[in-house]
Amino acid sequence: MQEYIDRYGAERLWAATVAALVAAIALGSILFPQRFYVEFIWQYYWGPVVADANGWGCVAWAGGEELPCNQAGADAGPTASPGYTFVSYAGYIPTLLLLLVGFLFVIRWLDIDRYRAGFWGLFPFMLFGGALRTVEDANVATGDTAGEMVFSLPWSAFIISPFIYVVVALAALAALVVAVWLERRGYVPGYEYALAGIGTAALVVTLGVLAYLANVGDNHGFFPMISVVTLVGATIITAVVWVAIDRFAPELNRGTRYMGIAVIWAHSVDGVANVIGLDWATSFGLPHDLSPKHPVNAAIQRYTGEILPESITATTGEVWPFLLVKVAAAVFIIWVFNDEVFDESPRFAILLMLTVVAVGLGPGTRDMLRATFGV
Repeated sequence: MQEYIDRYGAERLWAATVAALVAAIALGSILFPQRFYVEFIWQYYWGPVVADANGWGCVAWAGGEELPCNQAGADAGPTASPGYTFVSYAGYIPTLLLLLVGFLFVIRWLDIDRYRAGFWGLFPFMLFGGALRTVEDANVATGDTAGEMVFSLPWSAFIISPFIYVVVALAALAALVVAVWLERRGYVPGYEYALAGIGTAALVVTLGVLAYLANVGDNHGFFPMISVVTLVGATIITAVVWVAIDRFAPELNRGTRYMGIAVIWAHSVDGVANVIGLDWATSFGLPHDLSPKHPVNAAIQRYTGEILPESITATTGEVWPFLLVKVAAAVFIIWVFNDEVFDESPRFAILLMLTVVAVGLGPGTRDMLRATFGV
């Protein structure tokens, strides 16, 4: 492999890999439309997006008509539901890593040397991504109450997972280029300030759009205490865990330093938001609890309900183990990202840290805002 990198260059090999994958998907869809496209690409990747965009619990292929399962009949072909599956994860994770490598080339081209500053500058984009995803939830709710959605397919697909990760990443990358340009022209003392400002502005605008959509047609409700409890709870958990690490195992955070706080907080937000949304939403005034969107929290909710007696789960809920898993995973990640990882490849390490925060804070922010705005 090193021989090919030396001969052709890493960037060219990356571009060739991307082109080859796109060509393989296109060719497979043309040559094997039923087996490859319908039963694989549509069923596990595009079908869930269609179901999510229309607010359907299940969508059937139905000869290409894509109908709700209850309208499609018994022989309508493959079906898909909103959310992720382990099969879709198997495709998204390598794609995400390939995307990260491409961003690494852009960062190297920009010749950025203060990577940790960039981490904090990009932090608002993680909140922006979660808020932007909630816009689609509000869009579907608007269709249910007002009879017509503001955004429809194919445009709404850009703010539905997994496409939204690419959209937010490209927006962050464009903001990074602008921020670096502003710093080198002397307009800002550091690119991280401009970068954080752009991300914060995008977040504020998105929250404004979300608030508008959440009140189109019938009022869906506003439950601000859910956000307050989620953020305060996540902050308390982060403080306790961080103090414990600093006192009993300080070697764990020598690599990540204060970035470890962001990692723990991001996944604590996700954990607390799931516990509140899936088990206690009605206690905050919502008409019903939310439903899990990922196979991990769905499995934990199911197994906890099966293992523990109903007399216990009625008091504790069924999703609290998910919070423990999220916090434990965050601590494990902090331990893995030691000094050696940052010394060997600081740019890639920071990108991975951003990805770790994004996969926690993005879904966590979405779940929190879904419940807060009742969508």
